[in-house]
Amino acid sequence: MEIQMIEEGKTVDEQPREAVVRRPQPRSRALLVVLGGGLIVALVAAGFWLHYRYRVSTDDAQVDGHIVPISAKVYGSVLDVPVNDNQQVKAGDVLVRIDPRDLQAKLDQEKAALALAESQAHAAQVTVPLTRDTTHSGTTGMSAGLAAAEAQVAQADAAVAQATTDQAIARSNLGAAEANNEKAQADLARMRPLVAKAEISRQEFDSYTAAAKVTEAQLKAAQDRVRFSEQGIATAHAAADAARARVQQMRAEVAQSTAGERQVLVSSAQAVSAGARVEEARANLAAAELNLSYTTIVAPSDGVVTKKSVEPGQIVQPGQALLAIIPLKDVWVTANFKETQLASVHAGQKAEIDVDMYGRTIEGKVDSIAGGTGARMSLLPPENATGNFVKVVERIPVKIVFDSLPDGVVLRPGMNVDATIITNSGIAK
Repeated sequence: MEIQMIEEGKTVDEQPREAVVRRPQPRSRALLVVLGGGLIVALVAAGFWLHYRYRVSTDDAQVDGHIVPISAKVYGSVLDVPVNDNQQVKAGDVLVRIDPRDLQAKLDQEKAALALAESQAHAAQVTVPLTRDTTHSGTTGMSAGLAAAEAQVAQADAAVAQATTDQAIARSNLGAAEANNEKAQADLARMRPLVAKAEISRQEFDSYTAAAKVTEAQLKAAQDRVRFSEQGIATAHAAADAARARVQQMRAEVAQSTAGERQVLVSSAQAVSAGARVEEARANLAAAELNLSYTTIVAPSDGVVTKKSVEPGQIVQPGQALLAIIPLKDVWVTANFKETQLASVHAGQKAEIDVDMYGRTIEGKVDSIAGGTGARMSLLPPENATGNFVKVVERIPVKIVFDSLPDGVVLRPGMNVDATIITNSGIAK
């Protein structure tokens, strides 16, 4: 173009300004595109960095809640179970009814025991002034009784002596009767062959026979008198022993009467003990009433019935699990964050919970951070005593709570969610 313009005799300066503008080369255009794209990528990266700079997230998070176990407190047969699995119940609704007849009978027994204890306590209280009054006049009467008992001992000793004398006489008479009987029996034996030979008359023989019978009867009477005298001695000794025991008893009663003040103290202590038995009976009655109330099991809070394992007619034992109540309005999220993520996390920070079930994000806030890692709190925490140590990043549970859940959103314990905490700054409070 420049050659053509020279040939025409014109200079460059003489041409129009538009004619000297040059078109950009393709290489320069590509460079501009690359620079513009890099700038856009840098801006997007900066935006992402600014967005996630104060956000920590984990997908190791679950919904937690209170699981209230319902167990039997008393033994008995189940009469009725008016609820079903997954049924919504209110606090105070009847869950299980147990046959109350055995516990009702126990309650009636405790009522009777309380009435008996109260009557005994009243009698013990009346006894205290009565004992106080009787101790003043009891000493004289007991002393007189002691003297009478000692006189009975002397009389009994005299009776023993008389019985001993009678026994000696009876034994002497027994010896004489034995001798007479032996002589009469011997005479009869000698006369028996003589009467057979007719050397003596039959009348004479009959007299010997009668004499033998008389001496035999006398011997038996003497033996009876000896036995009676022995029994008399035993009776006299028994009477003497009884009289001496009576003396000992009277002496003890005199001593007891003399120590009347201490007896009053004993009566007062017995009254106090009777009052304690009344309190014990009342406590037993209250326990029986409480056990009777346990036959009707009610819901402790609002919630959903789950894991029901009881049916009518079943025999249940104390402590046996029957069902569980889960309050769905009182739930939270336990998010297990890596220990490297929690440097700037503290209670009160905003949190976002992504729920797959609803496909939406629910706002919450950090309530607290666990005192130990999940591995340390497990049933079998790891031990590194053997030296086989491999450093791994541990996870620490963080509790996230909700001020309120959106309408129509129900979170159930055990659901998996994603949790994100907005730390707002890199410095923890």
